[in-house]
Amino acid sequence: MFYRVAKIICRLVLLLLRRWKVTGSTKLPAGQGMVVVANHVSYWDPVVVGCALDRKIFFMAKAELFKIPVLGFIITKLGAFPVQRQGADRSSIMKALELLKAGRLVGIFPEGTRSKSGKLLDPHLGAAMLALKGGVPLLPVAVSGTRGVLGQVKVVIGKPMYFKAHNPRKVSRSELQSVSEEIMREIGRLLAVVEKEVAV
Repeated sequence: MFYRVAKIICRLVLLLLRRWKVTGSTKLPAGQGMVVVANHVSYWDPVVVGCALDRKIFFMAKAELFKIPVLGFIITKLGAFPVQRQGADRSSIMKALELLKAGRLVGIFPEGTRSKSGKLLDPHLGAAMLALKGGVPLLPVAVSGTRGVLGQVKVVIGKPMYFKAHNPRKVSRSELQSVSEEIMREIGRLLAVVEKEVAV
């Protein structure tokens, strides 16, 4: 209930104040686990991506955010769960894989942090690892205009990307790197679509 009410309110705010526009299919098949990946330029990005899709997204968020009293309570209620950014956080990885196995959406920003320039940063390997180990597709999403409080917010939702590991139990680093780079290329392509619309 909390998630649905918050989503309705945020969608209204985005529509009335930021004139947001969503391109691509927002309806995803129920019961299909999927890793949702997007570029990251603003603290608003999880809200915008979460509002763009019809299904609930369980975002992986840096552990420090959960220590902030009010914010920590809110994001926990919205389904986010903490991840330690230093080293491999096995508990968060297991949590994400359990959600994917249960047919849920797990949201990750592959860049790992916000891009201050707006240009795509080199990806971390976590999103690719979850998709390959979980045997689920990745859904690329591009967001634009989320920085600041003025201007139009745009979201472009791509098509699910399917990859298969040679050995899901022991995925090689080269496989993770290859998938991660392909993810970022597709997000970059979607961003180019947004920029083309702005230029017209």
